[in-house]
Amino acid sequence: MFKKFAPAALSGALLVGASLPATATTYEYRMVVNTVHVTVSCFRGPFSEVIWDRPNPVFIDSLVNAGYTFPEAHAIGERVCRDPSTVDRPDAAVQVMYQIIAENPPGR
Repeated sequence: MFKKFAPAALSGALLVGASLPATATTYEYRMVVNTVHVTVSCFRGPFSEVIWDRPNPVFIDSLVNAGYTFPEAHAIGERVCRDPSTVDRPDAAVQVMYQIIAENPPGR
């Protein structure tokens, strides 16, 4: 008699197990992504030579706000603005700034 009820009991257990909702797991990862906003602004003299070139205060202030110390910000500004390859090429100055941030991120 047990042999007759065993398949029925097993199929009933499978139906009950199949009707239960599957438990789902939700994962949440909270991340802080630092976005650095830097205003590259240089004073360029009237000559193509690098004589008068220097960073504008807004450039230094944006570097300080991004996390660099004032001496670091001033050195970076001088490096970007006095680079001879960036004379009359503002896009090159931005690329130099990207390279500096990649090599020496703020707050290091």
